[in-house]
Amino acid sequence: MTAPLGVGVVGVGMAAKPHLEALARLPELAAVKQVWSRTPGPAEAAAAKLGARASAGLDELLADPAVDAVLLLTPPNARVEIIERCAAAGKAVLAEKPLGRDVAEARRAAAACEQHGVPLGVVLQHRRRDDVRRLQELIAAGALGKLALARLDFPWWRGQEYYDERGRGSKERDGGGVLLTQAVHILDLLLLLLGPVAEVRALAGTSALHRMETEDFAVAGLRFESGALGAVVATTAAYPGTTERLHIDAEKASASLVGNVLEIAWRDGRRERFGAARGTGGGADPMAFGPELHQDLIASFLRAVAAGETPVPGAAEALRVQELVERIAGGGDG
Repeated sequence: MTAPLGVGVVGVGMAAKPHLEALARLPELAAVKQVWSRTPGPAEAAAAKLGARASAGLDELLADPAVDAVLLLTPPNARVEIIERCAAAGKAVLAEKPLGRDVAEARRAAAACEQHGVPLGVVLQHRRRDDVRRLQELIAAGALGKLALARLDFPWWRGQEYYDERGRGSKERDGGGVLLTQAVHILDLLLLLLGPVAEVRALAGTSALHRMETEDFAVAGLRFESGALGAVVATTAAYPGTTERLHIDAEKASASLVGNVLEIAWRDGRRERFGAARGTGGGADPMAFGPELHQDLIASFLRAVAAGETPVPGAAEALRVQELVERIAGGGDG
């Protein structure tokens, strides 16, 4: 890249914090031109920090020829329409997950970008973790041998005050609960490492610890197309909340991803540890993590757009994990 791409930011709610910090660290790749939100005060504050202009509306932001790409950080119920408008305006889009409240909306968003030839990236930033990349390399090289079992444990905590926010955990605004809002990241890693799922048997519901419309607990048994078996337990009712774990048992070793650290127990007795522990937001503070992964993902997206390449993760990856979420939330395939 010879010059930074012009970026417009849409939405400055709670989820925007690591994105805005990441953009401030990427002056060689991103020049933030405009910031727009339905709440003007936060948009003006964010724009001032980034040396940008607070837009009067989305039309103004999309009409700006200096804006090459839009970073979309609104709640899920607003995303598909805005993605369609960005695509029609010829602006590349990096959208927070999920692309829509359900798979149908996500497909609409992907189709709009494909129709207009606009790059679409999705914020599934955990794919950028060093420990995940290392395990991906080992699996691809066949170092672990045949994968047999996968066990995913997602014991997070959110207090009732989190769900008391208007729309939080509702179908109308968020589209789903723990599966689509929180566990979607580690479910994406499950698919990245184990491949497509052939069969799902599941149960999802709301525990006695929360008052909310959608699920705060889900359990699923999986059969992957490879023949590997899997188990998923995901909840935001596990006080005080702790780090999620993805454990894989294979022919030559067992591997665990825990808090950005990869631990491998080889069958020959060797033990390996790779990566460094970081906060994941599993406890009462949902933003208890730094901007490093977002920074890496945004940089990757901007480089792909500048080079005319398809961003990864993009629509295909986002649709794949959202389809799995709907299968689990709906009780499985049978």
